[in-house]
Amino acid sequence: MSTSEKPRPHETEESRPYWRGAERGALMIQRCAHCGKLRHYPRLVCDNCHSLESDWVEASRRGTLHSWTVAHHAFHPGFAQDVPYVLATIDLEEGVRALGILDAPADGKLAPGAAVTGRFERRGDGVSVLHFFLARQGPRLVKGDDQC
Repeated sequence: MSTSEKPRPHETEESRPYWRGAERGALMIQRCAHCGKLRHYPRLVCDNCHSLESDWVEASRRGTLHSWTVAHHAFHPGFAQDVPYVLATIDLEEGVRALGILDAPADGKLAPGAAVTGRFERRGDGVSVLHFFLARQGPRLVKGDDQC
């Protein structure tokens, strides 16, 4: 990997369904097959009932802004051309939190609780990365449209 390439995610057996969903534009959330609790990011054991059994459900990609930070310095040379960018924690409608890039101005004019929608955007290296958009600025989600 050259210093200008972005690092690729480390896919594990637990995270594989998430990344397969991302490839087709679906935000997949792990669900405990025993107690039904949703969890994100994927992990082997349910933190509620300690079951090892899980399945996957597709999330709505809608939520609200919980918190954010503006990156002014790239943590890796592959991201140098992207700064400044907003990395956000989103409270999804399903009751779990997700991290993603918030495609919004990095000028600090954001507010907790702002409505957001998400979609996966494919990078040049083929990796699909979760991006969120303020709901008032689009893109709008259309029912049945996996790619927005």
